[in-house]
Amino acid sequence: MDRPTPVQTGDAVPGKTLFIQTYGCQMNVYDSERMADVLRPLGYSPVDKPDHANLVVLNTCHIREKATEKVYSEIGRLKAHKDTMALNGDKMTIAIAGCVAQAEGEEIMRRAPAVDLVVGPQAYHKLPELIARAARASGERLETSFEAVEKFDALPTLRAPDGPSAFLSVQEGCDKFCTFCVVPYTRGAEYSRPVDPIILEARGLAQQGVREITLLGQNVNAYHGQGPALAGSETWSLAQLVRHLAKIGGIERIRYTTSHPCDMSDDLIEAHGEVKELMPYLHLPVQSGSNKILKAMNRKHSVESYLDSIAKVRQARPDIALASDFIVGFPGETEQDFEDTMELVRAVGYAGAYSFKYSKRPGTPASEMFGQVASEVADDRLQRLQALILEQQRAFNAAKVGETFDVLFTGKGRNEGQILGRSPWLQSVHVAGPAELIGQLHSVRIIGTMPNSLTGELVTAS
Repeated sequence: MDRPTPVQTGDAVPGKTLFIQTYGCQMNVYDSERMADVLRPLGYSPVDKPDHANLVVLNTCHIREKATEKVYSEIGRLKAHKDTMALNGDKMTIAIAGCVAQAEGEEIMRRAPAVDLVVGPQAYHKLPELIARAARASGERLETSFEAVEKFDALPTLRAPDGPSAFLSVQEGCDKFCTFCVVPYTRGAEYSRPVDPIILEARGLAQQGVREITLLGQNVNAYHGQGPALAGSETWSLAQLVRHLAKIGGIERIRYTTSHPCDMSDDLIEAHGEVKELMPYLHLPVQSGSNKILKAMNRKHSVESYLDSIAKVRQARPDIALASDFIVGFPGETEQDFEDTMELVRAVGYAGAYSFKYSKRPGTPASEMFGQVASEVADDRLQRLQALILEQQRAFNAAKVGETFDVLFTGKGRNEGQILGRSPWLQSVHVAGPAELIGQLHSVRIIGTMPNSLTGELVTAS
């Protein structure tokens, strides 16, 4: 997600206003919500514009070079406003969080003196202490430790969800070390939260009206957390966790993201066919349709093993929507390698996918590889791949016209009298209806499609 996402707004308290701008993945969205939870007891209230904030947090993404440079550009804009506020006797504190903070913390402090503090993804619980140090202009204002256990233990148990759908982090970090990826260096080794605090957090969300939870992890299907104390604390898989969460009253929909093909276990596939609360949607990144490129990426799976997992999932849940990630222009990728990727896309038939041009990240093995693909060649391949993916996405959406299914309404639509919801397959659904339905599941008949969403009409009980 390249578009920055602000946290929810609220009533501002003078001198204690907060704006968090989020770049990147859903894990960052979750982390931004948790930072707001940490700062709420200090009196910080969210506002909808950084210009109105005394504390601005940029929660950053380091996956691609463009995302990183975007952060420095925003710091420059904030510095100008910070200087203007200072002339008027007001104070703005600028904090950089997320994966750019983890990877380039010292460089940020050197390159951008306007930044008051830098905090990595595993240290958000230390924000109050860092803010106090910044206010005193004394003490260390850079915190990039990798203490995932301490982070989750220290974060507030109770959360303030924004709507009927919520993210729930169950796993962080990655041990796969794909040659193009910075995640193992910015998020650390894989860590799975114990089951008991996850269940406690999920119950708290359900009590506040959340109907749908999305379990998050950089490699979520590698989850192997300590099981419930009452059950002997044996290690649980993601499938066991999903089955347990499905028993919580009020939780009617469960999703998870993002997965790795190597960890698509048989018990998780079986859960897709047996747990009605587990939605028929699977995001399973493959990155390339060429075995040569997959090996160079150190993906640890083949095209054949990936397709085998896809076949098993579809056998367990025939109506499942499949999504993926693709990188084009990886070092050494030939036209034939790219055609292999196109052939895989045709063979699978995706409901949607994220596709990107390879971005060289400093410190990763791929950045040192021979055979870097010319930018214009990668651009052409990306355009061709995205056209095919869009064609498949539109076909998947068009197939839903005439069907009737439950939609979870999450907010108001763009037009007057319109409400917006989400289908079981993660499609946005626009319906004319009363705002009172927001937060509820209601039957909808699909009557049309738009480029990236569906339109429907409410089905009333006869």
